[in-house]
Amino acid sequence: MRLLLNWVLSALAVWIVAQLVPGFHISGAASALVAALVIGFINATLGLLLKILTFPLTLLTLGIFWFVINALMLELASALVRGFEVRSFGAAFIGAIVLSLVNLLLKAIVMPRKEDR
Repeated sequence: MRLLLNWVLSALAVWIVAQLVPGFHISGAASALVAALVIGFINATLGLLLKILTFPLTLLTLGIFWFVINALMLELASALVRGFEVRSFGAAFIGAIVLSLVNLLLKAIVMPRKEDR
């Protein structure tokens, strides 16, 4: 149940980012759900590998390079999902930052930690 809620919240976050960031476009709820699934899968596989390989560069940039990797993952997901479009790397970079913040906020509101209950 928690996994399903996490997926729906991620799809909602993708939809919110599409409303806030110019250059980000989602065509509907089904596209948002598929995009959230693909983004999660890409980040869990290829994104994790890239984050491990580029860890020294991430340390040098004080973590900013992770947003570059996340932007690249968003662009890859937009190439794979019909109805989800990221028009430029700048939109993907800003979208990665906003998506991280919106995801964090939504999960903090809907799924509080056990210590907070």
